[in-house]
Amino acid sequence: MSRKRSALLLLGANLGDRAGTLRRAISKLNRLEGCRIAKSSRLYETAPVGPSDKPYLNMAAILETTRTAMGLLIEAKRLEAAAGRRAGIRWAARILDIDIISLGREGVKTPWLQIPHKSTAGRAFALAPLADIAPFWKPDGRRTVRALLTSLKPDPLIVKLWRHDR
Repeated sequence: MSRKRSALLLLGANLGDRAGTLRRAISKLNRLEGCRIAKSSRLYETAPVGPSDKPYLNMAAILETTRTAMGLLIEAKRLEAAAGRRAGIRWAARILDIDIISLGREGVKTPWLQIPHKSTAGRAFALAPLADIAPFWKPDGRRTVRALLTSLKPDPLIVKLWRHDR
């Protein structure tokens, strides 16, 4: 049996019942064999990156797992497909996106997966939810999530805490 490690996940949705999709994904991740959600962030509404004009809801989670990086990737892709995601244009609108941001101290670089995730350090939509659960993690190996987030130009249209009453 593999040793238990902490994975940082970033989840996003910008189609359908975004909040419900994210909550169901967290619940399903928590029920996977060898997995337990230890902590999850609040939901953040963010402007889309790429061709979509629909805002995303994003959140982050710490997943305690005994799964390998590729095993976790397979389950993430299976959950995305079960939610209705289909392969398509990069950065297009999606019903569910699950990214593995880190997995313990493991580094992975394949055509399908890169850990730590290469783009986290410069993206407010990733840093804001990560600041809720892992403010002292260093995505670029030097600066903490909190420091990276505060170094970005403040823009209320990029990241804002999502409220259910809208």
